[in-house]
Order: sequence, then C-alpha cells, then structure tokens
Amino acid sequence: MADERTTSNVPPEPGAKPSAGKRSRAARPAAAREGGGNGLWDRPQLLNLISDALLVVGAAGLGYAAVAALSRLPVYPLREVVVTTPLAQVTTAQLEYAARSSLRGNFFTVDLDDVRSAFEKLPWVRRADVRRKWPSGIEVRLEEHVASAYWRVGETGDMRLVNRYGEVFTAASNARMPIFSGPEGSSGVLLAKFDEFSGKLGPLGKQLVGVSLSAREAWQLKMDDGLTIELGHDQPKAPIDERLARFVGYYSKAKARLNMNVAVVDLRYPSGFALRPIASAEPTGKQDSKKGK
Repeated sequence: MADERTTSNVPPEPGAKPSAGKRSRAARPAAAREGGGNGLWDRPQLLNLISDALLVVGAAGLGYAAVAALSRLPVYPLREVVVTTPLAQVTTAQLEYAARSSLRGNFFTVDLDDVRSAFEKLPWVRRADVRRKWPSGIEVRLEEHVASAYWRVGETGDMRLVNRYGEVFTAASNARMPIFSGPEGSSGVLLAKFDEFSGKLGPLGKQLVGVSLSAREAWQLKMDDGLTIELGHDQPKAPIDERLARFVGYYSKAKARLNMNVAVVDLRYPSGFALRPIASAEPTGKQDSKKGK
C-alpha cells in the first residue's frame, strides 16, 4: 500500500501560515538551549567556589589527622618540670604530685591550663604561671601565700589562714599570728583594721593578738595579756578612734588608782570607759564595775 504522505517542494503562497507541525519542530531546539544554560556545568564561578571549599575541608582534615597522629607518636616527650621560684612552704613531694597528675601528652599537646590548675590546688600556692620550655620541658613559676593571721570560721570554729592581701585560704601553720573572726568576705577589712588598731594601742606596751567583728558590725579586740577591749559600733557622736584614744590616755592611771587586775575594758560609752576585773581576783559574790574618764 502506497504512503500517501508526501512532501511538497512548492513554496508556500504569500501570506500563508506555516503548519503546526513545523512550528513545534522548530521550537524544540530553542527550548532546549534555554534550559541548558542554567545547568551547574554552565556556571564556572559556582564550580570554582565549590572547588575551593572542598580544598579547605580536605586541608583541615589532613591537618587534624596529622596532629592526631603526632600526639600518638613518642616524639618530643616531656622530660622535666622546672620551678623557677624559691619556695618556703610548698614541698618537693607536693610538686611531684601536681606534675604527675597533670602532665599528659607531649611537648606540643600538653594542656597548660590543666597543669596550672593542678599546681594552684596545692595548699600554699596562690598563683601559678606555666609555659613550655623547648625542647622537652615545662617551666613553672609559683607565687606562695604569705600568711598574716588565722581566720576562725564562725559556725564550725575551724581555723584557716589570711594572707597579706586579706584572702582566706586553707593550709596548716603553727606560726604565732593574730586570730581574726567576722562575717564571710570581711577578712580584708579586718586585716586593715588590725594594723590601724595595733598602731593606736602601741603606747600601752601590749600586743594586739585578736580582732573580731560581729554580724552587727561591733568590734572586739584581744590583747596578748588576755585583756579584752569592747569597742562596739562606730558612733557618729563618739567615733571609735576618739574612744580608743581616750582609753589609751587614761587606762594606766585608772588601773593604778583602782588597784585591780582588769579582764575587760568596755569602750562603748560615749564619754568614758568601764573596767571589769578578773573574776578570781574578786571576793565571791561581789561584782565590781567602775568607770573611768
């Protein structure tokens, strides 16, 4: 059977419209060209960006692998810890313990913060500075606490220490030092007032060995011969300095006039002070409290 579909080479008449079939065949290549221009491979800038990102990620991965491998190799091991400061309280055994408990890794991988923290946990160490010392060492500089007084904890009565900066720390000592007690956080104030009170009481020839501050901010002093001085609160009309100066000026005369062994001096009066004798020096049942000016 013959195929009746034939093609005509006769040019179309002027004004005639092309057939639908020919239009659709001619439009397909244009559509394909438009869609292909938006593909990934037709965007060189995006390809370059992706390539750079892959290079960075690859380099970081290789670097991490190299560091991890280096940390496992027995290269640049730590062989020594050098303490550069002379020490008065910290012992060699304590230094060795801190070093053994904190030195992990090699020269490059050791964590200096861990080493510093281990040394600062030692009882007499206030601060530690740590750095690497090429090629196989750690250099440590320690600042020790310098104790200035004992600190009595109010609720438990436990003894701690106060350094020269007024900071409370825990350590053991048998040195002769004054004893402080007061609210938490007041150790710096007591240290400063101790020096001030010691200077004002100097003319009495006695040594101040204790300073206490109550929760209501009342002061009490203790002297080396057992004498207790009740200062009380600082009053606008009768400041502590004024009352303390009056006491220092008249105490010796008042004591000689009364001929008594004094246990307590009460300076809470605005214009004088009271003397309380030692209990054993008085007859049984007799109370004696006298004022002086």
